[in-house]
Amino acid sequence: MPLRIVVLAKPVPDPAAAAERLGPDGRLDRAASPAVINGNDEYTLEAALKLADSMGAEVTLLSMAPANGVETMRKGLAMGAHRGVLVTDPAFAGSDAWSTTQVLAAALRGLEFDLVLAGFDTSDGVGGVVGAGIATLLKLPLMSSAAKIEPDEAAGTVRVRRISPTGFDVLEAPMPAVIVGTQLLGEPRYPSLKGIMAARSKEVVTRSLADLELDAGAVGGAAARTKVTGTQKPP
Repeated sequence: MPLRIVVLAKPVPDPAAAAERLGPDGRLDRAASPAVINGNDEYTLEAALKLADSMGAEVTLLSMAPANGVETMRKGLAMGAHRGVLVTDPAFAGSDAWSTTQVLAAALRGLEFDLVLAGFDTSDGVGGVVGAGIATLLKLPLMSSAAKIEPDEAAGTVRVRRISPTGFDVLEAPMPAVIVGTQLLGEPRYPSLKGIMAARSKEVVTRSLADLELDAGAVGGAAARTKVTGTQKPP
């Protein structure tokens, strides 16, 4: 059985487009600019695709987004991911990092995987806590600040070279495990024309609140533990 990797790929407002806007409730107006895959998530996707190239790993994208998030996922599929899972429901609107962690962890419980890869943080929220939160909820080993990922299928372990205050550390953990990556994993590849064409026919499965067996009170703005009370431009 090939190594099974799930890459968290969050659609975020395109940093190259118009400035992000907040609504009167403090929520990001996601309709104000086109969405792209979060930049740091592309680095972890690249690491997963390298493992697909070298050892035949199967790569699944997992996103929590509005229904049109499937179009954003197409770039990751064009880069080489094999399939996608889009978790979408109006009840998820207004979710903060904690609510998002609950939803993604529930979605992962319904998937078979050896590794979950998460970007260091996201450009819209800059929280950097979802990967660690998922590892906590699923009771899995967590390795963060990864610069290199080396799974050993025969041993059922994964070795990670991670950035530390003194240089680099080498950690090893049993799989399944959660890994939070950095830009040192490698520059993301560009989709080829062949990949773009193939992405149109790749499977993207959707999951709703009901599919995840979560209580509506545990997700969305009502369950959020953080709230934006104000913003200001950087000096």
